Parts: sequence; C-alpha cells; structure tokens
Amino acid sequence: MTKIYKWGILAPGKMSAKFSKGLQLLENAELYAVGSRDVKRAKKFAKVYGFKKYYGSYEELVKDPELEVVYIASPHSFHHEHTLLCLRNNKHVICEKAFALNYREVEEMIDEAKKRNLFLMEALWPPFQPFYKQAAEILNSGILGKIVHLNGYFSFIAPYDPNERKFNLALGGSSLLDIGIYPVIDALTYLGVPAEIEASAVFGKTGSEESVSVIFRYPDGKMATLYSSFRTDTGIGCKILCEKGNLTVSRGRDMNQSTILELHGKEKKEFTFRPEAMGYHWEAEEVMSCLDEGRNESRIVPHSFSRELMKTLDRIREAAGIVFPGRE
Repeated sequence: MTKIYKWGILAPGKMSAKFSKGLQLLENAELYAVGSRDVKRAKKFAKVYGFKKYYGSYEELVKDPELEVVYIASPHSFHHEHTLLCLRNNKHVICEKAFALNYREVEEMIDEAKKRNLFLMEALWPPFQPFYKQAAEILNSGILGKIVHLNGYFSFIAPYDPNERKFNLALGGSSLLDIGIYPVIDALTYLGVPAEIEASAVFGKTGSEESVSVIFRYPDGKMATLYSSFRTDTGIGCKILCEKGNLTVSRGRDMNQSTILELHGKEKKEFTFRPEAMGYHWEAEEVMSCLDEGRNESRIVPHSFSRELMKTLDRIREAAGIVFPGRE
C-alpha cells in the first residue's frame, strides 16, 4: 500500500506556488497545510492550490501533529531559523536554495536533522531535470573529450525596491545567493570544487551585491567563469567548452529546457524539454521516495553537495567582499 505524505508550505509565494503545482501531480502527496505570517495570505493560497488547512503563523503550522513534510520558501536569511523550527517539531524538510547564509548555519541544520533522525534536503532544481541529466550523459560518454572551460551565467533586470528581498541585506539580498548559485552548481557538478577562486562584485544603494563575476581555477588547467546580476539580461545558461566541441545547457524563465551539442565538423543537435509543473514534482518525488526507503538524505542532492556548495559560496563572498551584517 502506497504511503500518502501530508505536505505543508512554510511561506507561500511564487516559489511555493510552483512547488505546489508539482505536488498536485503526485498521488502520494496530500496538500495538507499552509503557514504564513499573514493568515489571509495563507487562506488565499490554500484555496487556490487545494490545501486543507491554513495557519497565521509558522509556529502553528509546524505544531500540527498530522503534518509530516514541510517545504520552506522564506527569504534566504530565514532558512536556517525556519529549518530548525521544523526539525525541532519533528517535521521532515525540503528547504529552498540557498540553504542558508553561510556554512556554519548549514552544518547546524544538517546536524539537527541527523540528531533527530529526520529527512533534510536543499531544494536544488537542476539535478532533477532532463536537460541536466542529458548533459551529464553526453559529457560522461567522452564524445566531446575533456572539458577545457565552463562559462555559466544567470541575470535579469530586476525593478529596484530597497525593501524587496533581492536588494534587502537583512533578507540575504544578493544576486549570488538568488541566481548566481545556479552557475556555481553547474561548475561544481561538471568540474568539481575549484582550487582557487577570484571574484568581484558591484554593490547597490542598500549595500547589497547586485552583480558578481567569478573565476574558478583547477589544478589540471580547467577554468570556469561565472556571472550573475540584477542589472543585465543574459538569460540562464551554461556553455561547456571541450576538446572536440561544445555543450550548452539552458532554460528560460518559464523553465523550458534545452541542450545543444556541437561537435567540431558536425551538424549541431538541439534537444528541448518541457516537463509538467516545470519539473518541480521530481524534487518532492525524491523526498517521498527516500522516506519510503527510510533514508534521511537525498541520493541526488546529498548533504555533502549542499556542504560543498555553501563552502564555495562562502569563498566567493569572501573574495568579492559580500557581507551580511551579523551573519558572517
């Protein structure tokens, strides 16, 4: 008999809406409860997406004895606090990226989950998607030869609002943590952890970083150049330059995906993917599959990857002078 899991949403918003549409596709996911600091917002979200209950505080949400798994989509600066709140009330957790503001916070979250024998996963979108899996298969096949250079980018022009999450230091405002994390994920996935990091940032009126350029260097001569910004519009992608050709992986803001294979001297091949619910259901599916098997850690996004990701983000922030006051 299939186990049905009761899901909760902590902090309803745009990301929670996307994730909830994914949950709706899964027969073993029950859209159970929504928690917000604004009860009217929670009620509206619950009605739109079909959740049975709603609460006017996060504390009320996590104290519901029937709730089993919580998806956290609050601003970056609250991920550590809200993850611990859920874990300490015996709820399994999938928390949006960036997992926290620094490595110390990530370690505390993982330690708490292990101590309580609860599931914890960072909600990283790319590793679950068909275009990303296909790129790995192509690279691992050897047809492109060795990777020489990776160029990853994600930028869009964001309307300026000093109180909005992207520009508010108190909320973890930073293009690096918001969108630059994706090129970093690309580099860690396809090249591994760099030996050296150089980075330079452009800061806005609020003191938050609005653009950052990064160079990764590896002992074998490989390099990666990464860029994120709220001031330009490059789109979202990663171009991997290899000995025998190039591989480009990209997606639109609507999450439509493409992989482009260019072998030297041969016709270019392009593959496109348009998964239902933007592919968010695969993250929830992994959570429940692991719980079915008694696993407290994902096989696709293990704690070790989240640790290395946050360590690398910390190194970039140090190199670029990106600081969140009181959260160094």
